[in-house]
Amino acid sequence: MSALTTTSPRPGAVLADALPSAGSSRAFARTAALVLGGAALTGAAAQIAVPVPGSPVPVTGQTFAALLVGVGLGARRGFLALALYTVAGMAGMPWFAESGSGVSMPAFGYVLGMLLAATAVGALARRGGDRNVPRTAATMAVGTVIIYAVGVPYLALATGMTLTEAVAAGLVPFLIGDALKAVLAMGLLPTAWKLLGERD
Repeated sequence: MSALTTTSPRPGAVLADALPSAGSSRAFARTAALVLGGAALTGAAAQIAVPVPGSPVPVTGQTFAALLVGVGLGARRGFLALALYTVAGMAGMPWFAESGSGVSMPAFGYVLGMLLAATAVGALARRGGDRNVPRTAATMAVGTVIIYAVGVPYLALATGMTLTEAVAAGLVPFLIGDALKAVLAMGLLPTAWKLLGERD
């Protein structure tokens, strides 16, 4: 029987924990590199942006990257990565969507939502939330709901829209894209664990 069926990843691990182990003197450096890498990945993905007619919020790769960072790094490192991304963007680093920065942009609420979502999906990943297709689908759904739960009300407040208008402009146009991102994650994450299982 193959290792794929006989070996199961250790409980409580996330994908980043599969990296070669480091001594205590190097553990901090590895954590820092993961956090910086997660922030940079989110910032790079945010530049993949497609304007949505009638909405101040573009379609980007930012949310997908933030959820992958949370799942891949776990709650603590995922939070730190998205906190770094958020704070640097607030301070003027132009790596929010469409090279934006600061807190005045209408889409800033989605950034705050991503910070919370990365933490939540990271905690779920520690409980096996990315080990198979159904669990990955549920994990991505939880993260997506959190992002919109913060982003849409913020959009309404920032633009003067009613909540109904904010839902129409800041949620409905993105549902198909979010579904496609979830399908991609459902293929990538469980497959990554299976490959790791084959090597263990």
